[in-house]
Amino acid sequence: MSIYGEYEDTLIQVKDLMEEKLQAYQRLVQFQTGENAYEHLLARIKTDESMREKCRRKGIPETAESALGTLTDAIGVRVICSFVDDIYNIVDYIRSFEDCDIIEEKDYVKRAKPNGYRSYHMILGVHTKDKDVLGRQPGIYYVEFQIRTIAMDTWAALEHRMKYKKDIPNQEILVAELKRVADELASCDLSMQTIRELITNV
Repeated sequence: MSIYGEYEDTLIQVKDLMEEKLQAYQRLVQFQTGENAYEHLLARIKTDESMREKCRRKGIPETAESALGTLTDAIGVRVICSFVDDIYNIVDYIRSFEDCDIIEEKDYVKRAKPNGYRSYHMILGVHTKDKDVLGRQPGIYYVEFQIRTIAMDTWAALEHRMKYKKDIPNQEILVAELKRVADELASCDLSMQTIRELITNV
């Protein structure tokens, strides 16, 4: 039986709702400007196996209460943008969602992690008419957003691959090289943003 139990159908509905909202924003921006608000949108519900593994790693019971009450990433949405300004436009749009509470925000774009990781993270509490795992009705279901540029996403995928691959030779050198590349990509992102603004303002 799925770790999400009777709440899985509502999880799917909340995920679909977040996708619909962002797709509507994409259509609006395309209509107003002729450009994309973002390049790619990925929404998923963490698999049963992955969620159980995370519960074990955190030392908490493998239950729906842990998956949906203690942890906040059962629903994940990743938005990949071309430009840094697009990240903050999407953040502002997400803040406007009705019947949602912003639980947490972390701006790793302006303040990168020590290893060079950059992305904008948000956790939203989405109010639903259905009961949640804590017995509240209307219930609250959490959604984790990651919003980043294409360059940031490519870097994060490579760093993730290295983190979970064992016995990599010269790992310290690779970590330092990844940090250097992260800084270069951040500089490129800012340069691309400046060029875009110069073209737009002509």
